[in-house]
Amino acid sequence: MGKLGFISLVIAAFSALLGERIVNLRKRTLASRELVQNHLPNCVALKNLDYGSEDITILGDGLAFISAGLKYPGMPSSDVTGKIFSLDLQDSRIKPVELRMPRNFDLESFNPHGISVYTDPSDDTIYLFVVNHPQHKSQVEVFRFVEDDHSLVHLKTIKHELLYSVNDIVAVGVDSFYATNDHYFTHEIFKSLVEPLLAQPWANVVYYSPKDVKIVSEGYYFANGINISPDKRHIYVADLFDHNVHVLERKEDNTLTTVKSVAVGSLCDNIEVDPETGDLWLGCHPNGWKAFMFDPKDPPGSEVIRIQKIHSDQPVVTQVYADNGHVIMGSSVAATYGGKLLIGSVFHKALVCDLK
Repeated sequence: MGKLGFISLVIAAFSALLGERIVNLRKRTLASRELVQNHLPNCVALKNLDYGSEDITILGDGLAFISAGLKYPGMPSSDVTGKIFSLDLQDSRIKPVELRMPRNFDLESFNPHGISVYTDPSDDTIYLFVVNHPQHKSQVEVFRFVEDDHSLVHLKTIKHELLYSVNDIVAVGVDSFYATNDHYFTHEIFKSLVEPLLAQPWANVVYYSPKDVKIVSEGYYFANGINISPDKRHIYVADLFDHNVHVLERKEDNTLTTVKSVAVGSLCDNIEVDPETGDLWLGCHPNGWKAFMFDPKDPPGSEVIRIQKIHSDQPVVTQVYADNGHVIMGSSVAATYGGKLLIGSVFHKALVCDLK
């Protein structure tokens, strides 16, 4: 075989491999899925949240925290700086309020992603943990919430070599948490192009405390949302590209063991847990290909999925809301309180709807 023939053979083999990888990526992103509309009554857009509301978490008294303005590689974004909002769901006006940030905090590079709230049982102090991506790096900001003047006091910034591509976080103490790393690589080209094509289960979950930092669960294609059961015994992790939610049991040393996985049939993002029923509420991307190949004429849709009885032999998975992207694009979170459903998105608006 001549040199030209060998080069032609290499090119043909590479093209075949690339084609197979693209087909696999389209399968994992559910590129062929067509969504049937499934709307809820009385859905209205929340004010001041036109540039994303990637994560939402709600306290037991109906006070919600919302991260807004995420700039995520490969997704549309605005020039608006990142913000944190609160929303009192007991107030009939349902109006998000931007929280005042401390002057010594770098707001220009604030790029908030997943959030989690921890209430200290000893004094009821509310701590807000925020995944932050300044210059597209990963670190965790810890704030104390001051309710009287709607402000946040910045307590610390946490950086660690194992927290290299953090997506979401669930706080389990005043300075401890579990976090998901959604990618293996840190370079943007490898993260956004090479890794999706390789589609290998290289993502993981990390436990962090000041005295102990370790990987506690591995083998995810895209470890995304994470949350904890009401009894604090189990951790839930959404694997975006594997279309399921993993149930993990916490051990005394904070390691995690796999219990089961529940298929959800969608690319699910963040997880919120109803503190009363233990139901899981998921904001999902019904067709991830449309999100990655964004076309405003054919926008990415939104889907909300509820999982009931997740620890039983037969969990109940239900689609609660679905939209083709003409009402809300790229839903990433769903949270409930008092018969209301909040739906947030990566880069678009946020909705509040009445549950049926």
